[in-house]
This record gives sequence, structure tokens and C-alpha cells, in this order.
Amino acid sequence: MTRTAVIAGVGPGLGASIARKFVAEGCAVGLFARSSAFIEELADELNEDGEALAIRTDITDAEQVAAGFEEIREAFGPVDVLVNHASGGAWKGLLDLSDEEFEEALAIGPQGSFHCSQAAVSDMLDNDGGTVIFTGATSSVRGNEGALAFSAGKFAVRGMAESMARDLGPQGIHVAHVVIDGGIRPPDQDVEHPDDYLDPDAIATNYWQLVEQDESAWTLELDLRPHAEEF
Repeated sequence: MTRTAVIAGVGPGLGASIARKFVAEGCAVGLFARSSAFIEELADELNEDGEALAIRTDITDAEQVAAGFEEIREAFGPVDVLVNHASGGAWKGLLDLSDEEFEEALAIGPQGSFHCSQAAVSDMLDNDGGTVIFTGATSSVRGNEGALAFSAGKFAVRGMAESMARDLGPQGIHVAHVVIDGGIRPPDQDVEHPDDYLDPDAIATNYWQLVEQDESAWTLELDLRPHAEEF
């Protein structure tokens, strides 16, 4: 069965790996990002062997999100999978952080995820269910020094995921939150200690496994870290 997936917040790292994995598994994929340059290049690559559509979308704007999802539906049909991958936040502490920087972190993370989830879940409820995945971070479960806005946004997103899972699980929608507890290996560059990083392609494989999980044993939260990391 061909699935339609939307990845909200696609860049050259993990977002691109998720898109490539989903297309390789037969999904038609919509790519959302504030800037169109990278996602258009990625869509051209993905369309060589599959189906992808790049849509310049500011997910903090509900009207842009609605329009983006409508483009996806017209191209590929109702949405079956959503990955809420966008995040933001100035890496500053309390006294150095401005109102605008704090508000932007909440607008990109929880509010953007709210807009995208409303649009996607309406399709899933009208059809045979689906999957919503939230990309979390170490800051989702433990506030980081000098990252007040980022941590606040990630904590909020985790709460959204848990609440949605309780509401939507009985209706056939799998909601999962993935804690990326470590640095992700940057694309197209060598690093001195690769074992200290998570492989973005390996993370993407875990995301796909969440999509395919049997409903009798759904994961709510998946914690991923590099094997060299101490527990």
C-alpha cells in the first residue's frame, strides 16, 4: 500500500534521511521547509526513483500549513504519516533571551506541530488511521543549560505527543515521540570520533519501524543515543 507522508521541517541532515527512507519504502512524500532551495533539490533527487513534492511552508502560519496539505492531497491523496520534525530556539539563558526569541521557539515547535497535526489527523480519522511522529531531543526530558527556549519548546512537544497518543490511539492513530539523545552526525563531512554521533540514516530506519509497528504493541516514546554514550 502506498502511503502519503509529510515531513515538516526538512533540512540536509535527519530530515533528508527520513525523506529518503520513506520514499525508498514506497511513500509519496511532501517536504515542508521555510526555505525552498534545499527541499527542491531533494525532491528532484527523490523523484528519480519515487514521488516527492517540495512546498515552501512556514509552519507557524496556519494558513500556509493548510495550503501545503491541500497541495499534498491533490498530488498524492490523503495523508497517512506525519513527521513533526521542525524545531528552533536561541541557545541562551533566561536573562539573555528576548521575548521574540522565546516566542519563535514555541511557534516553530509546539505551535507548528499543532497546525500540522490538525491537518494530518483529519485525514487519518477519515480513512484507516495513520502515524504521527514527533522528533524530540535530550532537552525534551532534561532542560539544558543556556537553552531555555529550545528546552521549553521540546518539553511542550513531548506533552503534546503523550496527550495525542491517549486521545488518538483508540481511533487507530499511532503517535510516537522520539528522543534524539545525542548529536547527529553532520552530512557530507568527516568527524573525528564518529562513534560519538547518531547516524541519521539509522535514525530514519527507526522512524520507519514506528510507521510499520503492529497496533498491538505501539511505541509511545523511543529513546535513541549513540552506542558510545554513557547511560
